[in-house]
Amino acid sequence: MDFVRLLLVFLHLLGMGMLVAMIMLQAKAGKDAPVNKGWLHGAALQLLTGLALVGIDPLVDTVKYDHIKISVKLLVVVAIAVVVAINVNKPKAPSWLVPTAASLVVLNIGVAVFWT
Repeated sequence: MDFVRLLLVFLHLLGMGMLVAMIMLQAKAGKDAPVNKGWLHGAALQLLTGLALVGIDPLVDTVKYDHIKISVKLLVVVAIAVVVAINVNKPKAPSWLVPTAASLVVLNIGVAVFWT
């Protein structure tokens, strides 16, 4: 079961990496570029693997999660997904989208690292 937990952590970190990469890709694409769908893939991967990690918690006695912290992280990743999903089919990303989504990604990483 420890392998499954480590695999989920690995995939969760890949989702975070995807979101960080989307910040850079969206910024490089310019103001007139549409929203990259990679935002949704990264947010979905973070969401699914995060829920799976919390779901297998009773089976793995090595990790005890702070459920308030997990709830905050869940709200932030859902906010990322909603902000992006609303704008993904528009021909041009709004000017506020990249700074907002990037701030939410950084907030989520900060909560993960500094909330003990």
